Amino acid sequence: MTPGELALASGNYTPVTQFILLGFSKYPDLQELLFGAYLLIYAMTVVGNLGMMALILTDSRLHSPMYFFLSVLSFLDICYSSVVTPKLLVNFLASDKSISFKGCVVQLTFFVVHITAESFLLASMAYDRFMAICRPLHYSSVMTTGTCLQLVAASYALGGVNSALQTGNVFALPFCGPNQVTHYFCDIPPLLHLACADTATARVVLYILSSLVTLVPAAVILTSYSLVLVAIGRMRSAAGREKALSTCASHFLAITIFYGTVVFTYVQPHGFTSDTSDQVVSVFYTIVIPMLNPFIYSLRNKEVKDALQRKLQVDICPC
Repeated sequence: MTPGELALASGNYTPVTQFILLGFSKYPDLQELLFGAYLLIYAMTVVGNLGMMALILTDSRLHSPMYFFLSVLSFLDICYSSVVTPKLLVNFLASDKSISFKGCVVQLTFFVVHITAESFLLASMAYDRFMAICRPLHYSSVMTTGTCLQLVAASYALGGVNSALQTGNVFALPFCGPNQVTHYFCDIPPLLHLACADTATARVVLYILSSLVTLVPAAVILTSYSLVLVAIGRMRSAAGREKALSTCASHFLAITIFYGTVVFTYVQPHGFTSDTSDQVVSVFYTIVIPMLNPFIYSLRNKEVKDALQRKLQVDICPC
């Protein structure tokens, strides 16, 4: 039985009005060091992604569907990192590590919206690369501004639907006693562990929905990049192959890290536990990946590096 079920069975319980985010409280001597490290990562996340967005917006040579999607990716990275990290930073230094019940609902809602939207956006980016490399003659007629906006809107819409279902699935359960969340934010598996009811159905719902929003986009991505690799192999131009591989390699690296950590947490059966390994894995997709994405895409992308160089030259010598 979960702690919540035990409290309900004993008859000694009160409705939960707030949760305690235990996070990394097992390491009291490292709180200030962890605060400094995560503050630095968060600052790099915000600056790096805002810089990427500004560069794409101000450089006309980057006004293409691929870079439009990349700017939206940067926006999503800032959003879902900001849902989690500021509260974590406060908890490193504060003795009161509580979050209100409503605050927990809001945090989970916005987190699921943005991380689901990112999952489908990555699939849209893979489809864009497929069209650019495998169907170049049809690319401009298919990947129009309207199509790109529709794909982004669909990503957010699916994020909203998944968030409503996932949040409703969790908070429809009663919480009547234990309120110590063994995590650094209001995530679904540790919250289910505290519920004062049988969570078997809720866990099945979590597994199904998480599978749909990760494995379906992942299947689109793998199919797209498999066809892209075949097309690259048929290219006669060595320069063309190098450019295509460079662009796709950066996409695939970011995708592998993102989906690997998300699947570990939500899709595989042992993802329902809330041990230290789950927290470490969660750090990657909530805090580290949003920081890494702008560096992955800029360091491995010649067009982005050239745009950054042009921007720096203009700023240094505006003559």
